[in-house]
Amino acid sequence: MLHGNFRRSILIASLAIMGTVGLGSISAQEKPPIRIGFGMAETGPMAANGKAAKLAMEIWREDTNAKGGLLGRKVEFVTYDDQTNPSLVPGIYTKLIESDKVDLVVSGYGTNLIAPAMPTIMQRNLTFVSLFGTAVNQKFNYPRYFQVMPNGEDPAVGLTYGFFEAAMQAQPKPLTVALVGGDAEYPALALEGARINAKKMGLKIVYDKTYPPNTTDYAPVIRAIQATNPDIVFVASYPPDTVGMIRAANEVGLKTKVFGGGMIGLGFAAVKKQLGPLLNGVLGFELYVPEPTIKFPGVEGFLKKYQGRAEKEGVDPLGFYLPPYGYAMMEVLGTAIEKVGSLDQGKMAEYMHKNTFKTVVGDITFADNGEWKVGRPLYVQYKGVTGNDIDQFRKPGKAPIMFPKDLKSGELRTPYEEARKQ
Repeated sequence: MLHGNFRRSILIASLAIMGTVGLGSISAQEKPPIRIGFGMAETGPMAANGKAAKLAMEIWREDTNAKGGLLGRKVEFVTYDDQTNPSLVPGIYTKLIESDKVDLVVSGYGTNLIAPAMPTIMQRNLTFVSLFGTAVNQKFNYPRYFQVMPNGEDPAVGLTYGFFEAAMQAQPKPLTVALVGGDAEYPALALEGARINAKKMGLKIVYDKTYPPNTTDYAPVIRAIQATNPDIVFVASYPPDTVGMIRAANEVGLKTKVFGGGMIGLGFAAVKKQLGPLLNGVLGFELYVPEPTIKFPGVEGFLKKYQGRAEKEGVDPLGFYLPPYGYAMMEVLGTAIEKVGSLDQGKMAEYMHKNTFKTVVGDITFADNGEWKVGRPLYVQYKGVTGNDIDQFRKPGKAPIMFPKDLKSGELRTPYEEARKQ
């Protein structure tokens, strides 16, 4: 009899366990993952940045899921390689929305790969958080667009203002400026902002020209600038010509108080390695540097994770330029979902417009046009760079911040011909 009772107890316990497992399965089915879709450049000219951004976003997804996901649901990504080809972008986002049935979408990297997605997003009234699009919403004026890049409400002016604010620290006070950039989309926008800021600062523009995108010899450009004897030289450039212009300035022996500008690429480990001590004296544009004045909560922990995986993933080993902002983009989206308590696109957009977000790149508050209300591009002056080892940039002192004032960590050294000898 006792034996029969024992068997009956085992059977009841087994049924109870099975029932619990069954309920757990039902619960899991009731809470499917939140699926977030995006295109990203994994091949083509922007692949290096696209892969770095995607790794940063993956780290956010892993961190989020380790904490229980969003709304009690795990997060999954559905992604496609846009091949750095704008013509593929509309099809990718149509597929994500109509075939893959993702819950949310975010952008890929860069203006040229964000703008083509906008009509598809707008037709469906989706909330769209984007990564490093320059003034994309000026054309669309879409109220559910949000941009993660610290250029401020007026991107062209905000991007370049810090350079001029820092350059005007030179003594005696600068009076003239030369403006130069590639004949391409980004330089055109940056030069437009530079003209506005030069006028605000009371500077006389003595040179204002562009060079063809296929330029390989920049020495004639530097010599033409030198002939006007400017106090400040502002350059708007993409990575290849950033390298070319800095090399030419050193070869020609450019004489000016301040040399630099909105030179894209200075934040890349590959460009730092390539230029090494030729960076010294340049007043350049960065998005993160390990200076003691930058204490954004979580950024150091994120970079430690990123850098620990970067070499294996074959991406930028420093991760100063784009990765923290890729992580922050997803922080903004995740916070909005949690605070709203649903995936309601309209409510998320409304929340984003009304609230400040705590992220690894600091506080973000969005203006009506989806840009940052307060911009925070960094302008640094490279100092004491020796050799071509990128590990030196992991420590403070190689790129002290000149702007913004609340993050300033060094004093501007002028003239450029003296500053570059460090």
